[in-house]
Amino acid sequence: MLPSGRQVELVAGDQRAVVVEVGGGLRTYTVGGDDVLDGYAAGAMCSGGRGQVLIPWPNRLEDGAYEFGGRANRLPLSEAEKHNAIHGLVRWSSWDVAAAGPGRAVAEHLLHPQPGYPYSLALRIEYSLSEEGLRVETTATNAGPEPCPYGAGQHPYLTVGAAIDGVELRVPARTVIRSDERSLPLAALPVEGSELDFRVPRPVGATVLDHAFTDLEHDGDGLARIVFGNLTLWVDAAYGYVMVFSGDGIPDLARRSLAVEPMTCPANAFRSGEGLIRLEAGESFTSAWGITPAGNPHVASAAAPM
Repeated sequence: MLPSGRQVELVAGDQRAVVVEVGGGLRTYTVGGDDVLDGYAAGAMCSGGRGQVLIPWPNRLEDGAYEFGGRANRLPLSEAEKHNAIHGLVRWSSWDVAAAGPGRAVAEHLLHPQPGYPYSLALRIEYSLSEEGLRVETTATNAGPEPCPYGAGQHPYLTVGAAIDGVELRVPARTVIRSDERSLPLAALPVEGSELDFRVPRPVGATVLDHAFTDLEHDGDGLARIVFGNLTLWVDAAYGYVMVFSGDGIPDLARRSLAVEPMTCPANAFRSGEGLIRLEAGESFTSAWGITPAGNPHVASAAAPM
C-alpha cells in the first residue's frame, strides 16, 4: 500500500495529473513532461501540505476553539507548537476516487460529526484536464440536520523549475492580511507602497511570502488570475482569498516553488466570521480554481458558486 493510497491518473494530450486516495488531493501535474506542481513521489508521504485539500477550514484556527450556533467547540491542536488547529479535517482521510474518463477524476468523502466539528459534510471534488488546462471544482453539501460552518482551500505549489527569487509574480490583490508569530491575522492593510504589492508583475526577489491576499481584481470573465512565471492559477469568485507562501522554513521546499492557495476564507474565520460560509441543512456550495498551462491563452470557465 502506497503512503498516499490509490493513485488515479488523468491524461489529456501532453498533460498528466495524479489524484490520490489519502486526502483526495493532487499529487502531481505535468505538461509536456515538465512539472507544473512541486509534488511528491508515489512512494512518499505528503509533506508541506503539497496539493492537499483544506476542509472544513483552511489555514489556522486559534486555540482550536470557536462558537457556532450557540455551541462552544474545541478541535484538536494539529499545529501544537503554535497552539492552533490547522488546515481542516480531511487531509489524512481516505477518499473514494474514481476515474470517470481519461482526463477526469472525482474524489468523494463524507466527513462525519466528531469532537470539535459535530457536523456532517458530503464532499465532492472533480478534477479535469482539457486543452484549457487543469480545473478543480469542489462541492460541499451539509448532510446534517442543522447549519454548519464551512470554509475550503487547497495547497498547490507552483514550480517553473527554478528558484522563485528570479521569477516574476503577479497577484491582483489590493489588500494583504498581516499575521502574528502564530500565523493568525493581525490586520488587513493596503498593498500599495509595500513590498507585497505584486499587482504589476515583478520578480519575487528576496521577499518572504507567507501572506493571505484579498480584494482580488477579477477579469471580465469573473476570474482572478495569479501569474507566476509562465503559469497562471485562476480562482472564481467563491475564493475571495489567496495565500502565497514561499516555503521559507521548510527545507525541501524553501524558495524552490511557490504555494498559491485558493481559500474561501482567511485564517481564524471560524472565530472572526470573516468569509465564513454558513451552510443550512441540505445546502451546497461550489467553488472552482485551475491552472492554465504555459503558453495557453485560454482558461477554463468557472461555474458560479451555488
